[in-house]
This record gives sequence, structure tokens and C-alpha cells, in this order.
Amino acid sequence: MLTTIAIILVALWLLGLIGVYSIGWFIHLLLVIAIIMFLVRVIQGQNPIK
Repeated sequence: MLTTIAIILVALWLLGLIGVYSIGWFIHLLLVIAIIMFLVRVIQGQNPIK
């Protein structure tokens, strides 16, 4: 599930970089949150791609 969310966020982030500047900051924020969630799972010793 985390992988699916991360893929969606990366796709939205790229879309924000290409054309939609008004919500670009929000997509960057979501991407940062997804990366933090990924790192927390790695630090806790869980499988981050589960």
C-alpha cells in the first residue's frame, strides 16, 4: 500500500513540476511526507515496500 501511495505522489509531483504551479507546493509537501513515512518504516526495521 505504501508503494502505491508513493507512486501516486511521485506522479502528482512530476505533474506539478510540469504544469500545475498553483498546487505545486502541496504536492511537494505530500512527497516529503511519503519519504518520511518510508524512512520511519526502514528505521523501525519493517519492510518498507510491504
